[in-house]
Amino acid sequence: METLAERKKTLRAEAAARRAAAFEALGPRPAGACERLLEAVVAHRPRVVSAYRPFRSEIDPTPALEALIARGVTVAAPVVVAKATPLVFRRWAPGDPVDRDGFGVETPRGGEEVTPDVVIAPLLLFDRAGYRLGYGGGFYDRTLERLRAAGPCVAIGFAFAAQETGAAPRDPHDARLDLIVTERETIRPEDRP
Repeated sequence: METLAERKKTLRAEAAARRAAAFEALGPRPAGACERLLEAVVAHRPRVVSAYRPFRSEIDPTPALEALIARGVTVAAPVVVAKATPLVFRRWAPGDPVDRDGFGVETPRGGEEVTPDVVIAPLLLFDRAGYRLGYGGGFYDRTLERLRAAGPCVAIGFAFAAQETGAAPRDPHDARLDLIVTERETIRPEDRP
């Protein structure tokens, strides 16, 4: 019988292929996606928004981030500091110097550390209950647990609609998203506890 870890590993490969196909068909910035993301973020009146820097075939949130900066919102990018630890967030704006981390992801070089009240998370797949499957490091799960323990924090998954699945496999520690935004719709997860 396949374990949950084995099932997740299999699904990661399948989901990465599906995401790559969507990226190829629609491009990194499909029509309507960033406008929908901006609308979802602004509705929460954020002070600090963290968003990933796009990697491989991830949908690109950059236009929404630029619009947030123009509105006076502080934007930050996540940084991995060590294995099995929460992420830290450093202020970021287009044109700021960046480095590539051990995964090949752009991260701010230096930059003030800030605490976001909205986190835009990348993912490989998601379900309508608000669960995501990421790359397997548990960074967002640990980070959201820490942020939510300290105060309100909204987690938004940003993805291609093709990344949806019926039910994402999950462990008890997997953090739930508050919203998922795709190029087609904004999803408010069902079955909230």
